[in-house]
Amino acid sequence: MRLRVLGILSLFSILIVAVVSASILASVSRELTQELQINRVAALNRFAQVADDAVVSGETSQLQREMDRYSALYGEGIVIRTPQATLASGGLSPDRPDVRDALGRARLNLSDTTLEPVRPFGPRSEVVARSFGTASQVLGEAVLDVDLGAAEQKLRERWLLVGLGALAGWALLIVGAERATVWVLRPVHRLTAAVADFEQSGRATRLRGEGPPELQELSQAFSAMAEHVGASMEAQRQLIADASHQLRNPIGALRLRADLLALELTTPSQRAAAAGVTNELEHVEEILDGLLRLAAAEHRVHEGSGPGGAGASFGERAALLDPWTVLQEAVERAAPAAAQTGTRLVLADAPVPPLRLVCNSSDLADMVGELLENGVKYAPGARIRVSAASRGGAVAIEVADDGPGLSPEELASSTTRFWRSPRNRDTRGTGLGLTIVERLAGANGGRLVLAAAEPHGLVARVEFPAAATAAHDGALPHGGVEATDA
Repeated sequence: MRLRVLGILSLFSILIVAVVSASILASVSRELTQELQINRVAALNRFAQVADDAVVSGETSQLQREMDRYSALYGEGIVIRTPQATLASGGLSPDRPDVRDALGRARLNLSDTTLEPVRPFGPRSEVVARSFGTASQVLGEAVLDVDLGAAEQKLRERWLLVGLGALAGWALLIVGAERATVWVLRPVHRLTAAVADFEQSGRATRLRGEGPPELQELSQAFSAMAEHVGASMEAQRQLIADASHQLRNPIGALRLRADLLALELTTPSQRAAAAGVTNELEHVEEILDGLLRLAAAEHRVHEGSGPGGAGASFGERAALLDPWTVLQEAVERAAPAAAQTGTRLVLADAPVPPLRLVCNSSDLADMVGELLENGVKYAPGARIRVSAASRGGAVAIEVADDGPGLSPEELASSTTRFWRSPRNRDTRGTGLGLTIVERLAGANGGRLVLAAAEPHGLVARVEFPAAATAAHDGALPHGGVEATDA
């Protein structure tokens, strides 16, 4: 944007400098032409007067001497035609076309004493002419060949000075335009960065009052709006967390009462109804657990406690770790549940050299655990492959299955809170798993990418910026691990 504004201002400044310079140069040209014309017309009038006297006296030698002295002094030729003879000096020939034309006009008593405006690279000379005699009779004509070289040289020097001044003025205008652009655009850039930061983290940034008054008012209005919206979002997150936490105790007590009541029931239908109540209470507890975890993840994202932040779960801080060891433990924990559904878990070989990323280990374990739980729950009997690899300067943790997968429309909605595929309505779940993974990934500087697998299935990939490799103390485990049905 800065370059675009500077480009427009540069064009305007060039136009302004060009117009001013053209006006100055035109004025200089008129001034030089007028000065030269006054001097040469005065000289021509004097020669016409001397020639008129010579015609009356019949003696032209004095006139010829005056003409020769003038030509020697100024280097300009003169032609004077009288009834007795045609006199010339300075090598000017009366047969030259422009001189002949000027003599013809003067014979008709038409004075030609106006010079064309001097141009820096125009003709080297121009003739002026007039007649002399009485008011009713033309006795002769005088033509002066005006040398324009000196005036043109002076005009070229003025052009050079004006050009240098124009460049200096244009440079000053550009510097002023650049300063004005920075002054105007700096608050715009700060506002854009504050909007992007607020969108990503929900933190309200107090903007400084700078720039034009209108932009200062806009910055202050945005700061106030962002603070109100941030406080409202934080209150909503806190409400969800508090409500989820406070509901756990009465729901736990209600479940205990339901269990005690089930012991008093005797008929199978009564016990089945009690079991249904217990299952629903367990489902509510799962939802509350998911809401608490989601609230904690969102709190960390919006408080900026990403990698290395103080808001890491379980009191831990993000650290440099080898993700493959976390994947190995997550696969081992998920193996019993996978065995019950006939799902085959495959852990790819550890990368060589070992990968490094900065992440909270508990968060990484939760993310992989959620993805594995989703795969086991919604793709029973499938093959789930877990791997870690370097991908385009990032470290990618990938959980891929060859189950039914999700359609493009379902992929777009899959990280929405409480969203569940219509095909899985009968499968128990909360619809918060992928949302939690996405928030935890963001809290640790990563991102969740979901894509369709070929020929079918789902690929869930969590990408983190790669950290600088460092030697581990001790050997790292290598080799693939595969967990299959017992």
